[in-house]
Amino acid sequence: MKAVAVGIGVVFLSPLLLAGTAMMMASSAEAVQTSGSFSGCLTDIDSDEVAKHVTDILDGASGKDVHIEGLDLPAEQVPNARTIVATGISLDVPKKGQIIALATAMQESRLRNLNYGDRDSLGLFQQRPSQGWGTAQQIRDPVYASERFYKELLKVKGWQQMTVTQAAQAVQKSGYPDAYAQWENLSTALQEAIAKTFPSTGKDKDDKESATGTTGCAPAKDGSGFGRIPEGSVPKGYKIPKDADPKARKALNWAMHQLGTQYQWGGSCTDAHGPDPMGRCDCSSLMQQAYAHAGITLTRTTYTQVNEGKAVSPSHLQPGDLIFSRGTASRPEHVGMYMGEGLVIEAPRTSKPVRITPIKDWDILAARRVL
Repeated sequence: MKAVAVGIGVVFLSPLLLAGTAMMMASSAEAVQTSGSFSGCLTDIDSDEVAKHVTDILDGASGKDVHIEGLDLPAEQVPNARTIVATGISLDVPKKGQIIALATAMQESRLRNLNYGDRDSLGLFQQRPSQGWGTAQQIRDPVYASERFYKELLKVKGWQQMTVTQAAQAVQKSGYPDAYAQWENLSTALQEAIAKTFPSTGKDKDDKESATGTTGCAPAKDGSGFGRIPEGSVPKGYKIPKDADPKARKALNWAMHQLGTQYQWGGSCTDAHGPDPMGRCDCSSLMQQAYAHAGITLTRTTYTQVNEGKAVSPSHLQPGDLIFSRGTASRPEHVGMYMGEGLVIEAPRTSKPVRITPIKDWDILAARRVL
């Protein structure tokens, strides 16, 4: 088995490093005292064993018989770690940034979404409403909290050249600046194990377009007649066209019931209105689940859905057709569902809700009819 063994030393920070961000965090001392008794560096983490346990938990294991050194509540901690990694991937944060985020959450909350902390500190990262991190409700949302951490990390000049503990401290401003180092090995193993459970995020270097029959033309109606469409709402006057295929109608109707729910990269879209962030929708899972409710099985990712059904011209779209953009025609990175009347329903990206947009805003690379 492959073991992760990284030497960890004590790092002292200069005033320049501590000035990396204007955001202030409470000391992590209270979180350490209240969220577990573990102390000391984890220097002999078996990454293969961690990967096995992580997979078991994400597949539904109770965690009762799962033992990961440093994680005393794996059934709660691993899903939170997955949310942190998924959010990092969706924001294009490099692997090291995800490891820094995990190490920070381990130190601040032991990867638990706490409703208490030092002064008004809350959540996975013990962020404080009084210091401008958001409302208490926002901070208790693991996706929101992760996004805020990453956004502050990316503002730190030279963070990728810092050690894990230096970068974490530049964001957190903790009274215990060296404490994050003890979690680096475990966080590395968790990131590697969790990242493998998501669809490939590699860019396709082959830019040759597949034979999709696309022409670059747009449908006769481009959706501009509806004016500005508030995010998460149905534009006034829109109804699913009467001549839409019954299965397309069912898929569209189901998708429209997810309007306003927050995007989650890697989310299953099986419970978009529920409390678990990973039950929310990304672009391809919205398509998959919408058609599942119409009795049609689609594959999970945009990369594979572009090969479903048959190719159609963007100038002859029908309600229910899948349209693809970003990337290349052979490997697009985004998918939405044509609604008729020049409108598209989509789960756009991190921090945005499921919404309806005019097709004039789409650069269509491919279109597929799956009925």
